[in-house]
Amino acid sequence: MPTQVVHAAFYSFADGEAARHIPSAWETIPPAPEASVAAWERGSAASVRRILGDELADSPSLVRAADLTTKAATNAPTEGRVMYAGMRTLPVPSDPVARLWLPRPCCASTVVTVTSQLSSARASAVRRPTYSLRWRRASTRPESFGRIHHLPKERLAAVMDGLRERGLVDTDGRFTDAGRETKQRIEALTDELAAPPYDALSPAELDELVTELEPITSTLVAAGSQ
Repeated sequence: MPTQVVHAAFYSFADGEAARHIPSAWETIPPAPEASVAAWERGSAASVRRILGDELADSPSLVRAADLTTKAATNAPTEGRVMYAGMRTLPVPSDPVARLWLPRPCCASTVVTVTSQLSSARASAVRRPTYSLRWRRASTRPESFGRIHHLPKERLAAVMDGLRERGLVDTDGRFTDAGRETKQRIEALTDELAAPPYDALSPAELDELVTELEPITSTLVAAGSQ
């Protein structure tokens, strides 16, 4: 797949990042797409299982949560969700831990980001702090902004200059009132567009899912997962 298509589908990566990483990625992963997906699934499940521990990972609560999230994830609309539509063609994992990470209709944030009229890098800076515990606990320095902290200093400075020009951050790199309003608007609309999958669950099932996920979420957050 051309890097331009990868960038357009994900959008949250800074300009040029996909082109810089995709060629080398194909040099290190198996050439067959099926083998790459299987390796990703095994690695993700093993990582989560290591954090949760066998007792929680093999618990009836996790199995039930996996069943409910799978029901939601496989009953969502695919229109406008390119990556999700592609992932839906893959078999549902048999491992409950892997099923918890079954791809959701995750293109909502891309749609919202595009309509916000922010570049991909600037949108990452605006969106990420909402759920980044490290960002909220540490500082509001631009170096800690989600997917852009790794950018070269010159590129990072250009991103921040663009945000200042829009009036979204001040001279210290902290959100202005307009920046906070923009972030809140983007996150609220993202949540709204991400809600349809859960229409497949009854109110009782939604309550059950929240209850079953609480110990899992607490353990992951305690381990530093974001």
